[in-house]
Amino acid sequence: MIPELGRYATEVLSAYVVSLALLGGIVAWYWLRARAARSQLDQVEQRQERNE
Repeated sequence: MIPELGRYATEVLSAYVVSLALLGGIVAWYWLRARAARSQLDQVEQRQERNE
């Protein structure tokens, strides 16, 4: 199942590792931003409910 990469194995595998790390970082960044936005929206909604 694993292709024979020959002398380029290091370069190819390191490219895969870097790509997966970048994708994981992007997903984590968006997830953290979504959590922060949800928290801020909850705070705004609570303030609006208290003012009504």
